[in-house]
Order: sequence, then C-alpha cells, then structure tokens
Amino acid sequence: MRYLFALFPLVLVGCAAVEPAPVSDDPYYAPVIQPSIQYTQTSDGGIYQAGMGDVFFGDKKARQVGDILTVSLSESTSSTKTNAASVSKSSSATIQNPTILGLPIGLDTSLPGMNSDFSGNANANQSNSLSGSITVTVYEVYPNGLLAVRGEKWITLNRGQEYIRLSGLVREEDISSDNTVESTRLADARIAYSGTGELASGSEQGWLTRAINTSWWPF
Repeated sequence: MRYLFALFPLVLVGCAAVEPAPVSDDPYYAPVIQPSIQYTQTSDGGIYQAGMGDVFFGDKKARQVGDILTVSLSESTSSTKTNAASVSKSSSATIQNPTILGLPIGLDTSLPGMNSDFSGNANANQSNSLSGSITVTVYEVYPNGLLAVRGEKWITLNRGQEYIRLSGLVREEDISSDNTVESTRLADARIAYSGTGELASGSEQGWLTRAINTSWWPF
C-alpha cells in the first residue's frame, strides 16, 4: 500500500505534463465572416465614388476583416554553442632543516604538495526549417493599419492528421500584388506544425516516463 502512496505524486506530475490533444475546428482559428459592405452612391456626376476604390481599381489585397491572405512559410533557424573550461592549480612548500648549536637535527621539513585540476566541455546544436503555405483570415484591423491574421490547415492522412496553425500581425505594404506574404514578415508570429493519431502518439513518452524526466524527480 505504501508503494501506491509513493507513486501518487508521480501520477499527478505525469498527468499535469500531458497536454490535451488539439482538435480541428477550434473556434479561435475559425474564419471571421464580415457582412457584405454596401457602398453608398452619391449623385456628384463623377465615375469614381468614395469607398469604391477597391472595386474600381481591382485591388484584391487583404485589408479588411474577413479577407483572406496566403502566408508562404519559409522558416529556418540554426544555433550552435560551444563552451570549454580548464583550471589547474598546484602548490608546494619547503622549510629549511633547523639546527641546534650549529648542527642540523635531521628533520624532514618538506610539506606535501597539493594539485587540483578541472576541465569541462559543453556543446549544443539546434536547427529547424519549415516550408509550405497556409491561407489565413484577417480577424482585426488596428488603427495603425496592422492586420491581425490567424487560421489553421488540417490534413487527414492514413493513420492520423497533421495540422498547421498560424497567427500574427501583417503590414499591408508587405503584402504582394498576388495577396501573399512571407512568414518572416509576420510580427508576433505563432506557428505550430504537428500531428495527431497513432503515428504521433507512438513518438510520445508515457506519463510515468514524463514524470521521471521532470525537475520534480529528486534523483
């Protein structure tokens, strides 16, 4: 019985370390549908009417809530760190043989030497890359012209699903004429690419292994 009580904290830590699996159709990433905009016609005799710039010139770039924007994913990062340290220290002392009435007394007055050495090395390498594209929706336009966008893409495969989720801020001037923008141009970007199902679960640790690998494990 006492072993069960000993495992109880590990169960709690392990359960806390398991994050809920993402699901499709998350309301946070749902597209924002803006009601149709009715342009006000004025009888000023001119061909061009105020508020019809997009229609008249045919500019299809995203700029309003509900518009869609294609983001080209071109993420690539790499980092390398190396650290090395070496310390060496040694000491020794000798006292001259004392004498009595001019005669040495023959005592061994050398003190044992002391040496200490330390060396350490550390290396870290990390790199990642992500390419592809995802089309997202403008869900808010800020007074300074920034477009807040977000969206998700789910792909159902044979033994599971893969998804891409993205959110961030875009400047209108960074949007190209074909209504695309590079992911490196997004501010405060949040990009997630992962999967669910049997294949994704096969690469995950069990709850007990997660509990042992946390900082709560005292050994």
